[in-house]
Amino acid sequence: MAGAETAVGPSRPKHTFGVWSDIRAFFLHRPTIPTRVDLSDPANRADYTNRIMQRVGVDATKYAVLNVHRIGINAPIRVVFRELLSWDGKSLCWPGHLAAARRVDGRIEDIEILLLGRKRFPLGFGAGRLGVTFIPLFRMHAIKIQGEPDSAFDNARYLLFECTGGYPIGFFSMYVRSPIAALGETEPSQLFFGVGFDFYGRKDWPTWSPLIPIWEAIHNRATTNILNRFKQLCEWQQLENTCGD
Repeated sequence: MAGAETAVGPSRPKHTFGVWSDIRAFFLHRPTIPTRVDLSDPANRADYTNRIMQRVGVDATKYAVLNVHRIGINAPIRVVFRELLSWDGKSLCWPGHLAAARRVDGRIEDIEILLLGRKRFPLGFGAGRLGVTFIPLFRMHAIKIQGEPDSAFDNARYLLFECTGGYPIGFFSMYVRSPIAALGETEPSQLFFGVGFDFYGRKDWPTWSPLIPIWEAIHNRATTNILNRFKQLCEWQQLENTCGD
């Protein structure tokens, strides 16, 4: 109708076009919505390890590093989960130039994360010959993909991977469920990224190692930007689908 105002909704996340573009978008950019769950309190960490065991069957207590991020998304769970299943090296929400996600044989069940997208560096660097191993950064194999709503736990759907090779040896989960009103959650989809691991699989890695806080600072900034972009993408897709009806 002439003169009618058009509501402005979320926009599609912009592509990144190279390594420096990834660094700006995922590491230098300050995301709008904080997502990290504070697990510094032992009681809170114990609560989340219990939730992880109940919901995906993984004992997170045995890993030195446990990191969880959460964001609410104004889109149905089916939309969010469908986008999770599309994750690959072309994702708008992943620093694919800096750490390429490569599907092995095109399968979501097996993914390699490759630094700069490369499987080989000069002089064998990164392949263990010079004492450094990061080719690949790590491999992910799906333990379970819960594609249908889990009626036992808040209409949940999730992907659960074991991480091997490279530096993080443990698990990674992308978990989406309905909101829990008692926790103050309002958006119809609540998305969690959780990772638990030991560096290079070493149980004796010292807890005071400077590598842990450095890794957490980098990982937290990147993951928060990933989830903010993912929220933006899902809400934009939901708006586009609604407008097309």
